[in-house]
Amino acid sequence: MTFDLLSIFGLISSVLIGVSLGLIGGGGSILTVPVLAYLFHVDPVLATAYSLFIVGLSSLVGAYPKYKSGLIDLKTAAVFGIPSIIAVFLTRKVLVPSIPATLFEIAGVSVTKALAMMILFAVLMVAASVSMIRNQKKEEQATEESRVFNYPVILLEGSVVGVLTGLVGAGGGFLIIPALVMLSKLPMKQAVGTSLLIIGAKSLIGFTGDVMVNADHMDWTLLSVVTALAVVGIFVGNQLSKKIDGSALKKGFGWFVLAMGVYIIAKELAFLSVVSNWVKV
Repeated sequence: MTFDLLSIFGLISSVLIGVSLGLIGGGGSILTVPVLAYLFHVDPVLATAYSLFIVGLSSLVGAYPKYKSGLIDLKTAAVFGIPSIIAVFLTRKVLVPSIPATLFEIAGVSVTKALAMMILFAVLMVAASVSMIRNQKKEEQATEESRVFNYPVILLEGSVVGVLTGLVGAGGGFLIIPALVMLSKLPMKQAVGTSLLIIGAKSLIGFTGDVMVNADHMDWTLLSVVTALAVVGIFVGNQLSKKIDGSALKKGFGWFVLAMGVYIIAKELAFLSVVSNWVKV
């Protein structure tokens, strides 16, 4: 692991990943792949693998105090989490390695797996930002009514989130939390805690699929340093959450994620356009 100016910004951003998870129960994972790819120069495909470990361990650390406070519903975590865990493991172990390095060509320009994964990730960032920016009043209304599980829908949702997590390396909290509130009727605070447990379990198990395939290509020093800083950020975020209005912060962070997603799409598509023009010349 070498250090330059971008790497230093990367180390600072690693702490912010954890701070975000501690403050609003999500969002930090959506920054992990861009931080690894752009600031630490990690190959985008490998960055999605690193992200699973960083997000997984950080989320489990963040879930522990939620569990002690009674803010995790273990039954819901199992119903939603088991299909998600299976899906993310199979995606990392089977699907991602089977995707060819070059997907197709446009005007003589190759669209690679790495480029496609960054574009998909950026699209999910935009979706995540909308989830964080929009009015959350309906979701935040806690309900203590007797819960009736819609098992087919929950199983399907868990599987879809697992596949997306496996493809782009994000925890998927922006998909999981609304699903838990609407499908499982969990109060918002309990949905956040339950989401952290699900994210932690499925991300770490998904990462084992990568270890089986790419263990020799991983920079374990970089992975350890970034994870340690993110965990430190979790504790900082948990403390700040007691003093800062989480809803206002979530909306502000949503605008930041939106800007990042649009930037990544523009950057990657601009690169494609430049290459295409160069080929024509």
